[in-house]
Amino acid sequence: MPIETKNVETLALHGGSYRSDPATGAVAVPIYQTTSYQFENTDHASRLFALEAIGQIYTRIKNPTQDAFEERLAAIEGGVGALAVASGQTASAFAIFNIAQAGDNVVSSTDLYGGTWTLFSQTLKQFGVEVRFVDPADPENFRRATDAKTRAYYAETLPNPKLNVFPIREVADIGRSLGVPLILDNTAAPVIARPFEHGAAIVVYSTTKYIGGHGTSIGGAIIDGGNFDWEAHASRFPLLTQPDEAYHGAVWTEAAKPLGPIAYILRARVKLLRDLGAAIAPQNAFQFIQGLETLPLRLRQHNENAIKVANFLVKHPAISHVIFPGLQSGANRRRADIYLKGGYGALVGFELKGGVDAGRRFIDALRLFYHVANIGDARSLAIHPASTTHQQLSAEEQLAAGVTPGYVRLSVGIEHPDDILADLNQALAHADAGARKAA
Repeated sequence: MPIETKNVETLALHGGSYRSDPATGAVAVPIYQTTSYQFENTDHASRLFALEAIGQIYTRIKNPTQDAFEERLAAIEGGVGALAVASGQTASAFAIFNIAQAGDNVVSSTDLYGGTWTLFSQTLKQFGVEVRFVDPADPENFRRATDAKTRAYYAETLPNPKLNVFPIREVADIGRSLGVPLILDNTAAPVIARPFEHGAAIVVYSTTKYIGGHGTSIGGAIIDGGNFDWEAHASRFPLLTQPDEAYHGAVWTEAAKPLGPIAYILRARVKLLRDLGAAIAPQNAFQFIQGLETLPLRLRQHNENAIKVANFLVKHPAISHVIFPGLQSGANRRRADIYLKGGYGALVGFELKGGVDAGRRFIDALRLFYHVANIGDARSLAIHPASTTHQQLSAEEQLAAGVTPGYVRLSVGIEHPDDILADLNQALAHADAGARKAA
């Protein structure tokens, strides 16, 4: 029997139906390292394949370790179901392909991770799905870009690297008035942001980041809020509301009714995951369960350290500008205070007065911080986005995403704050000294 609570700290340890392994009594979720599962008999097998019963068929579609992770993540997020996949990029792609096909369009925020921008601007176009990019500073831009073929709005809660919190409620309300769901990438703000409470319909994650927390495993997840009425807007969502030839004419909104409001996430599993095969490895699902158990505690320290780092950087003479939600003003600060609770996230960006060369000297002088293409590790990380994560974008696209030539992004870890600040201070001294010498 699932634990009845809404407290994230408890759900991170007890969320979902898993209590112990029925065969052994093991409290920790076992790693079910198997491809296949014994059917009870031919009738049981037939019912599973016909979706008349839910159970294990093949690990490409479903696995008990994966089940436990999905249930716990859905419980933490407040959703009705989740699907774990091979990576965050897979989660973003599946989230769109589950309701959009050739000839359709999606309206997306310009404030995106570079890999998502490339996926949307290049790869989706090859499949015939148009992505219309709009500036989220004015939520009405989403309405203006919407037409009869619009299938979703897409955005990041705390966009990396711009760090301007997305106007979730404002855009979600516009979408619901037009029959368009908001898909929100909450990778940079798990626990501190609650997208479903503000009207988002679908949440996606790169679980590689804070959920995993230790830089050991690649994965992604899609969570269904169960709060969007697909049937009420049937003409927009034929993939969910019209017969699917791959399942003998099954209509997903009808097929899901005995199980709850899970039409979206059910189709993503038995259609996209089955056909495209981007399955999460059982070992990685296990690692993400471990990450979930300490996620609220780690985020508390991440957030506390990030505030200290931001306050240190804003006073440093070698820095011209610091980007951090807790230091913003106006509409951006209001949104940060509305949508982020318990902290402003662990990402901090800044611009060095010495430009690109100073940024490189700073990165190369770091000792504690790792120079890696990732965020969300327990350890502190740093990177220069213009030459790495956003390198594929044009100069104009980089600026639209918030990446300037000398911008440096920090993912502040959970080390002692004094040691984090000491490393930043000595690296900034190297960067500043080099800039003065060059001058």
